[in-house]
Amino acid sequence: MLEGKAVIGETDMLQTMQQDALGLAAKALDIFDVTEATEIARFIKKEFDTTYGPGWQCIVGTDFGSFVTHCSGCFIYFCVGSLAILLFKGSAAPEAETNQFAALEAVKA
Repeated sequence: MLEGKAVIGETDMLQTMQQDALGLAAKALDIFDVTEATEIARFIKKEFDTTYGPGWQCIVGTDFGSFVTHCSGCFIYFCVGSLAILLFKGSAAPEAETNQFAALEAVKA
């Protein structure tokens, strides 16, 4: 596991969901080597799909950019040491007139 505390960069999740994301990241880093970014992402995504319903996307790495549309209340970007983790529930309708969808998010790891 990477030493150090998780640092949240951006989020619109409820506190309990944030804690689940950080806890799963810590668990994934106990199971997988830090170089196994795809396995870490798969682990976190599958757990969130099971707990919060399907449609979650997870990106893990040390150098990536993103621009995503996500459901409101379903976005977190955080770092553990040098490893960045982006977790969000995808949305196909960024121009929807309801509050169900958040603005597009851009992050750079």
